[in-house]
Amino acid sequence: MDNLREMLLSIVNNMAKETYRSIVLDILNNPTLTFTSAKPLIQLGESPAAPRKHHFFSGGLLLHTLSVALIARSIAKIFENLYGVDVDEDLVVSAAILHDIFKYYQYAVDDASGGYKPRDDWYLSHDYAIVAELSRRNAPDALIRVVSEAHGIAPFSTIEGLIVHLADSIDARFGEYLQNILLSKLKEIEKEGCNIYKILNELIKRYGLRNVVQEAQKSGLTQKAIAICKEGADK
Repeated sequence: MDNLREMLLSIVNNMAKETYRSIVLDILNNPTLTFTSAKPLIQLGESPAAPRKHHFFSGGLLLHTLSVALIARSIAKIFENLYGVDVDEDLVVSAAILHDIFKYYQYAVDDASGGYKPRDDWYLSHDYAIVAELSRRNAPDALIRVVSEAHGIAPFSTIEGLIVHLADSIDARFGEYLQNILLSKLKEIEKEGCNIYKILNELIKRYGLRNVVQEAQKSGLTQKAIAICKEGADK
């Protein structure tokens, strides 16, 4: 998933405002919580966005993050052009990239059922974690506010907060819809004793989500899934 990180960095490096660019780069280059001694059990690049609900696969968090940033930027441009409102696009993109960044602290590998699961020993949800970390790193108050609004911690008082919230919801809903379609196409291989969550995760790791979706549309997904199952990669 290095290409996803590079795409995110490219977006950030093209920001006009140094105040936002610097804090986002700081966190992307050092995505650790500095206010606690607790350590993550998985890496950011391998983390799902959620264990089952959406983007459950390895790398799902970065893919969701990139998509939310692109959707949020597009919404901002539409609102500016059609409604004549002023939107700080750098603020929107910064909050979109950072809103879920510390979710990976919440998860651990789930060897039994495949994919990932919530950690038993973790105590802080990602929405509060990012607010605390932004405060610790002296981020601009406007960014802290928008991230809080995007998660519903604070009521909407900015257009930017609403835009990030909408973008997050759109991509989460679409991610859930898409993976449910893929899982349904793999249901028939369960009779072979295959774990479809592990199989789909392995398919995405090997071929990328885009290629997996295209294979599903051409009805070529099942054969690849069966081959992985026979390798024992889902065990």
